[in-house]
Amino acid sequence: MILDLKVVGGRFTTLDPARPRASCLGVWGGRVVGLDEDVADLPARRVVDLGGAVVLPGFVDAHNHLAWAGRASRTPDVSGCTTVAQVLEVVRGAPRAAWVEVVGYDHRALDRPLTARDLDTVGRRIYVQDLSGHACVVSSDVLADLPVPGDVQRDASGRPTGFLAERAQTAVRAMMLPYSVADIASDVRLGAEQCLREGVVLAAEAGVGAGLIGSSPLEVAAYQQDPLPIRVQLMVSSDELREVRAHAADGVRRALPLGLRTGLGDEWLSVGALKLWTDGGMIARTAALTEPYLGTGGSGQLQDDPDVMRAAILDGHDAGWQLAVHAIGDRAVDFALDALASAQARRPRPDARHRIEHCGLVRPDQLDRIAALGVIPVVQPTFLWAYGDDYSTIMGPERAPWLYRGRAFLDRGVVVAGSSDRPVADGSPLRAVQFMVERRSRTGLAVGPDEAVAVADALRAYTSGAAYACRREDALGSLTPGKLADFVVLDDDPSTCEVSRIGDITVLATALGGQFRHDPTGFAP
Repeated sequence: MILDLKVVGGRFTTLDPARPRASCLGVWGGRVVGLDEDVADLPARRVVDLGGAVVLPGFVDAHNHLAWAGRASRTPDVSGCTTVAQVLEVVRGAPRAAWVEVVGYDHRALDRPLTARDLDTVGRRIYVQDLSGHACVVSSDVLADLPVPGDVQRDASGRPTGFLAERAQTAVRAMMLPYSVADIASDVRLGAEQCLREGVVLAAEAGVGAGLIGSSPLEVAAYQQDPLPIRVQLMVSSDELREVRAHAADGVRRALPLGLRTGLGDEWLSVGALKLWTDGGMIARTAALTEPYLGTGGSGQLQDDPDVMRAAILDGHDAGWQLAVHAIGDRAVDFALDALASAQARRPRPDARHRIEHCGLVRPDQLDRIAALGVIPVVQPTFLWAYGDDYSTIMGPERAPWLYRGRAFLDRGVVVAGSSDRPVADGSPLRAVQFMVERRSRTGLAVGPDEAVAVADALRAYTSGAAYACRREDALGSLTPGKLADFVVLDDDPSTCEVSRIGDITVLATALGGQFRHDPTGFAP
């Protein structure tokens, strides 16, 4: 046998319990065929010497927004502003088109909230997207055309402020859309290249089609337009479910056309879970809680009528979909668990692998229910690295330890899947691994320290755990013979270096199928 590639001189952490360490890896046909003595003496068409660098399985990001991240990277950004005046300067300098779009709005960082009246001083048709993706601020002319005028924030005098959340924001986006397939494809590539530079080999795009994130009724075509540098899995919005005249024996009331469901596709592009939203986000204060936010009042909101959301969960389950249910607040987690339990009771599917996206605030009494239902929490630890100080303040000392749990899930045998929700926070898996281990925010605040996990557990969340959540554990998640030769090359070992350094480890290269697709170091010129 002649190998396509032999990688030598590496310090391989395989994350395969049968063979946890190696120094040589052989690749044929895009897959790992052996390690160390199994391949050391075999000839190879190409040999790459890593010179002692560390190698891990390629990272899997189980919840990502490639198109949004790409678009945000080329859109004027106000995330560095500290005053409304600075925000308005950015808006003034933004490109003029049918709409003026700006991203990165964070009311917490400014001297006061931005308003429609502020935006009216610099133009018309202005849309300033909140950092969370769950809210926006718009100019008054947009408010006047809003199809749901009653669902807006108002000041003490009853005048609309311009701040819109959840369904009201979705209504504004519907006025702006669609984006062209060419633009979406360009944005997806930009987002995928960000992932590649950070060692991510598979990203699950968390919502295509209609709904909160959708960009076009032709959106999937953008992912097929050109080969992408990483593997992509698409979550389809539950808004795309349609009534079907299926045979009574199939027991399917609503489905996607032709029975499309989780699993279709190949190693590069596949259909993942059916995505639905049950609440909002912590940054926008719209995540649905059982007790109010401290200091701000209010308990958030459910995303839609509970009966509508429950029907989508039941119908999606009956149609054979894996479900990815967005639920950040504990009230939304209650709703998701109740609906998923009803779906399984009505039509048992032992390996459904339903997911709760974010699972942000989980009370102690909810932990055993998550384990019993076999639900996979798809978490974003970097939220707490970036926003942990704020989240701790609005949750208070009793609830802050329940945020984005780690240890409590693992102790109950729950598979934890790591993700980024890029571009809401830093997309680096290594940054997230560091937080999972030390549970400290960017400023050093301890956030739920009892939820800390070992480095190996954190790495598994971003490899085998996330691969399991995406139903790709047969091909990704460890460097095991037979699996895809997807790996990341690092300048230090997260298992042995100082924990405080993990997030700053340099990604020297990222390989997919044995091809070095990100290689600034020049290992395989």
